[in-house]
Amino acid sequence: MTKPQRALSSTILLPVFAPAVIISFLLILGTLSNPELADEVFKNALAWVTDTFGWFYMLATAIFLIFITYVGFSRWGNIRLGSDHGEPEYSFPVWFAMLFSAGYGIALLFFGVSEPVLHFSQPPNATAETINAAREAMQIAYFHWGLHIWGIYGVMGLVLAYFAFRHGLPLSVRSALYPLIGDRIYGPIGHVVDVFAILGTLFGLATTLGLSVTQINAGLHYLWNDIPINTTVQVIAIGSITLAAIASVVSGMDKGIKNLSILNMVLAVFLMIMVFFVGPSIHILDAFVQNTGAYLGSIVSRTFNLQAYTHSDWIGNWTLFIFAWTISWSPFVGLFIAKISRGRTIRQFVFGVLAVPTLFTFLWFAVFGDTALHLIMAEGQQVLITEVQANHAVALFEFYDLLPASTFLSVVTVFLIITFFVTSSDSGSLVVDSIASGGVHETPIWQRVFWASLEGIIAATLLLAGGLSALQTMSILAALPFAIIMLLAVAGLWRALVIEGHRDATLDVIGTSTRGFNQQGSWRKRLNNLFKFPEQPKINNFIEEIVIPAMEDVKKELAIHGWKANITTEENGVIFQLERDDVVDFYYQVLATEHVVPDVHNESSKETIHWQADVYSRSGALGYDLYGCSREEVIRDLIDQLEQYFRFMDIAPGQLPWNAVS
Repeated sequence: MTKPQRALSSTILLPVFAPAVIISFLLILGTLSNPELADEVFKNALAWVTDTFGWFYMLATAIFLIFITYVGFSRWGNIRLGSDHGEPEYSFPVWFAMLFSAGYGIALLFFGVSEPVLHFSQPPNATAETINAAREAMQIAYFHWGLHIWGIYGVMGLVLAYFAFRHGLPLSVRSALYPLIGDRIYGPIGHVVDVFAILGTLFGLATTLGLSVTQINAGLHYLWNDIPINTTVQVIAIGSITLAAIASVVSGMDKGIKNLSILNMVLAVFLMIMVFFVGPSIHILDAFVQNTGAYLGSIVSRTFNLQAYTHSDWIGNWTLFIFAWTISWSPFVGLFIAKISRGRTIRQFVFGVLAVPTLFTFLWFAVFGDTALHLIMAEGQQVLITEVQANHAVALFEFYDLLPASTFLSVVTVFLIITFFVTSSDSGSLVVDSIASGGVHETPIWQRVFWASLEGIIAATLLLAGGLSALQTMSILAALPFAIIMLLAVAGLWRALVIEGHRDATLDVIGTSTRGFNQQGSWRKRLNNLFKFPEQPKINNFIEEIVIPAMEDVKKELAIHGWKANITTEENGVIFQLERDDVVDFYYQVLATEHVVPDVHNESSKETIHWQADVYSRSGALGYDLYGCSREEVIRDLIDQLEQYFRFMDIAPGQLPWNAVS
């Protein structure tokens, strides 16, 4: 494993960084040199991909949702994304605020009113502007923004978090393929995967930023009529807000992104509450319950509906665009979700990523979408349909114009769109920079600034080339290769979880630790150890004088049988590891760790802190302390763990070329 570590030691991984930057700049230069030709190429490419691969996008999306739901409810749901004794870094509200802001806060603001109104006026399977059209409009909106897109984000996030925090691989998309191709992820195959991840993220972000500035432009025009709605204003908006994103990305995750995400969540909930109370509140609640039931009842048929017998372009303009946009953006959102999810169990992760955002989304569409349809159907505000059809971006502000306190709501919304824009841009910059650096967590500021700037340039260029249609095309095109990569990642995660399940079965048979030193050690010594609270120097001396010599003895004996063992000392511990080519490795660590003296000993001990020589496997602490054991007893414990390891190897189906939990 030393060679891959050297390959990832530099901040910039040139085989990834250079192709991604070159392709991006070639796109920018080609588009700017001939925007009309670029627009024509984008349209033809969109039609070809939609007609040829529409079935593939829908099938892949269904597979992602089915897979993550099954994993969450299976026995694997108890596996923690990190060590077995790890704890989440962020509280659930903060975690949800961050994944919501990065995920699709902008999309809800853009489509919350416009999509239901557009489907109501031009439904694919009902008579326009009827009650049936209203029902279908809301069911389509729920389908587009419900479980499926969070299934896509969730699969990518789960794969990355599992391999990065459970098995110590780089937090990069290439790691998802480790169970399938082993160390080759550090070579050309891995580089290509990460290049596609970067390009998909850049184009997905460009689409989101393009939607943002068109809506910001519409909001500014609504508030100040002197500001026109045109590409020039939108490009200026991209440049101005990109500068704000650069300032945020410089401040890092816990300061800029975390605080902005919390602000975004507070403002979004505030807007939703305001509209709920000034709108038809009882109707909103009724519609929320009815639409949720209709969504659940039709989820299977809608998932596999491609309008094969009508040959309509509606699917390509709506469903395929939204799902492909989500797939193209999934490297960014998935990696960002993974970054903030260390310590959660798979079941907690799946519930948090699927159920909570979906319910919030349904409530959002019930408040904004159903209120808009109520204004049209019950109060005769047909002007809303006309305005939304003319310009999708003005939908929310024309909607506010029909409610009390419209100016106040518009000002808050413009500010919220800007903060969502900034959060998406700086989150994306951190993620892209990490991928382009081979999974490095801490990168120089100039690199983050570079990627934030490039995202703004791409969004501005695509707007000049053809507005939202160009952005839509690039999202769908970028999603095609990455959907294949995601399917391979799903296969890799499945293989890894099966092997981890066999490991757990082994532990159930043998026991989490046979603790050979306890079986033959003096009971008086064991009892006396319960009342000893050593300081760190004693534990370090114990590791140096007892544990390491015991490991050396076992290492020499294993060499006779053809097994090579490595002993690695670190600041507060030592690691004993077996390695063989194409064989799951064995990992046994003794680490000096700090603990609080239990309350039961408060009266008998003057100490409040003590240290232990805790034993760890890759999955975390095994729950016992070696301090006080003799050299022979440490050897017995190490051999006990080796017996578990060899038993695991016997029952595992084949040998994996990756480091499973020992």
